[in-house]
Amino acid sequence: MIKRELLDILACPKCKEKVELDEAGNYLVCQPCKLKYPINEQDIPIMLIDRAESIET
Repeated sequence: MIKRELLDILACPKCKEKVELDEAGNYLVCQPCKLKYPINEQDIPIMLIDRAESIET
């Protein structure tokens, strides 16, 4: 699980807005961009725009 201190300073690399942890704890979600960034097995977020996935609506 990502530590709260890290989550507080992370921002979307595309729009620079805050990201939030999804319910399952597998992605960091940027609501303004409608993107989600994966978190790997070592709880390291992959904050690369080309690795982001669209949020399905």
